[in-house]
Amino acid sequence: MINYQRPNQPVTVSVVMPIYNVEAFVSQAIASVLAQSFTHFELLLVNDCSPDNSLALCQQFDDPRIQIINHAQNQGLSAARNTGIRHAKGRYVAFIDSDDMWHAEKLQQHVAHLDGAPEVGISFSRSLFMDYNGDKTQFYQMPQLNSIDAKHLLCRNPVGNGSAPILRKETLSDIQYRGATGHLCYFDETFRQSEDIECWLRIITTTHWQIEGIPAPLTFYRLNEQGLSADLVKQYQSWEKMIDKARGYAPRLLEQYEKKARAFQLRYIARQAIRNKNGQQAVKHFHQALKTCPSILQAETGRTLATMAAAYSLRLLPLSIYNQIESAAQSVLGRIQSARISKDGVSENLLKHNSNV
Repeated sequence: MINYQRPNQPVTVSVVMPIYNVEAFVSQAIASVLAQSFTHFELLLVNDCSPDNSLALCQQFDDPRIQIINHAQNQGLSAARNTGIRHAKGRYVAFIDSDDMWHAEKLQQHVAHLDGAPEVGISFSRSLFMDYNGDKTQFYQMPQLNSIDAKHLLCRNPVGNGSAPILRKETLSDIQYRGATGHLCYFDETFRQSEDIECWLRIITTTHWQIEGIPAPLTFYRLNEQGLSADLVKQYQSWEKMIDKARGYAPRLLEQYEKKARAFQLRYIARQAIRNKNGQQAVKHFHQALKTCPSILQAETGRTLATMAAAYSLRLLPLSIYNQIESAAQSVLGRIQSARISKDGVSENLLKHNSNV
């Protein structure tokens, strides 16, 4: 059911936001989209039968660009995104998770990027981390932005999170297929996690589209311990499911890089365990990463040693002491990252931690 009229202005970007059990965050997420300096967008809120007060909060916003689409039954994140894509009228489709926020210049920057780079099918930005309460931290996701091939995407997923990318509708159309219920699918609805990296990998390995990032930190990514990424076992299992599927459409890629990709994924899981303050899990997954492919230590020495140091410190030190060390390290890291972003030509306005909400 659609509750609002479509806007009279032309729609360039369709923003898709799945809604499920996010009453603590959804108002901030919606407000950050409505505050965009680029105004030619529609915001598609896909209510996936949320049992909390999320829908009522969505309905409080009075903006003609908002449309609320209700699922008859809970179908999961992939299905909610697919529903949004099928309703999308813009030539670009942006995704934002309902516990994240955007910088006010997010859409403006990505539209300019895609308009000027017709070969790029997926545009993404760097991301700034927020804590659970929405307070901005001092550190960023700092992925590779250019020359991204299938190998790099498989091993490191530079997009980083579900609120960073904006795609051409044409790019999504090139990978569409009929799902079990007969409707068009883009994300695989059998996935409850890892659906995004599976989709990006399918695009880069089966179409001509390229993926490219812009240096500004325009996505504010919440470290939410209650979110999907908090269950590390299920997260790793979903990644393995993605690998199993990828063997069907990218067998040569997997033959060459599956072991290294698994090691990088295990190292990533170790870092997630560190964020969850679980030192035992962090050390366990770090050991698994090195055992799977020791060459990651040579491929990314600094990041791998930093993960090892953090995992063992968390495992062996009292939490109060570890927290002090972590805070000091993050402060230093944040200054280094900010200097790198400035060196990449990002203006002071885009470096402001401001979502205008």
